[in-house]
Amino acid sequence: MTKKNTFQLSEVRLEKALVPFVSAGIATQGSEHIKPVHWYLAVRLVLEGGFAPEDITPTPPLVVRGSGRQKKLTYSAPARKDAELAVIGGLKSKKIDVVVTKPGVGPVLAISVKGTKKAFRNLTNRMEEAIGDSTNLHIMYPGLVYGFFHVLQANQAGTPRLMKSDTSVDLQGNVVKAVRRYHDVLANLAGRRLVRDDYTRYEAVGFALVQKTAEGSSILSGFPEPGSPLAPEKFFQTLYQIYDLRYPYMSNRQGLARHAWSSDSPVFAGLPDEEARFSRFGYSPRIGVSDEVEDESED
Repeated sequence: MTKKNTFQLSEVRLEKALVPFVSAGIATQGSEHIKPVHWYLAVRLVLEGGFAPEDITPTPPLVVRGSGRQKKLTYSAPARKDAELAVIGGLKSKKIDVVVTKPGVGPVLAISVKGTKKAFRNLTNRMEEAIGDSTNLHIMYPGLVYGFFHVLQANQAGTPRLMKSDTSVDLQGNVVKAVRRYHDVLANLAGRRLVRDDYTRYEAVGFALVQKTAEGSSILSGFPEPGSPLAPEKFFQTLYQIYDLRYPYMSNRQGLARHAWSSDSPVFAGLPDEEARFSRFGYSPRIGVSDEVEDESED
């Protein structure tokens, strides 16, 4: 049972958020089995990314206390709001899984999440949809930092009643060619850096294979390789780096600069140092003194 005023493990650990995904049947329809990943991303954008929880849809169960350059985070279950934001694109409106919106600016960062459990031979045929989504939103918002996060189920050859086309890992434990080819195609869709760059590309793409385990789930190690631009940890760091490149440089950057949280925040109670916090969350929260500045514009 979830304790009061504390995180669910699925909100702070990706392998826990992916348990409903790997546990669902292979013919699963809808998005309920992938929604916990949306919550994980929303919480991580606050803790690690330094974005205000009230600016994120869906809104994570967090509130900011205090003012000035030392801000404290508190867990608040009532603050959680389950929603998808419909963003008006250049061609059509699009519901996006996770969106950071700034008043007076609009959507500044967004993440689309996709989960695939079968039919891996057809992966490259779905690229048209991914390219269309990126193009549609970047036409309207060239400055949008847009990420695409795709998880595939690690279905191993030899599993009873598993069709060959639904296999993503062979008998030797190697990722099959169709998935490797899809990885290479996705890599060419990542890396949009400047606002005038190709609208079809995403700022960052994350890619992972997840397998069911006795404990729940785990990310398949070794693929993508550590040097791949699609490695999950690089995904988050790239989003933050490009956001910082585009937004907080402005003279009036109050409200756009990412926050840094006080180590005395209630959500970090019992976690005295970076090692303890990393052990809890699987990443290092953004701790320190905020680099926000007051409005520097002249009267």
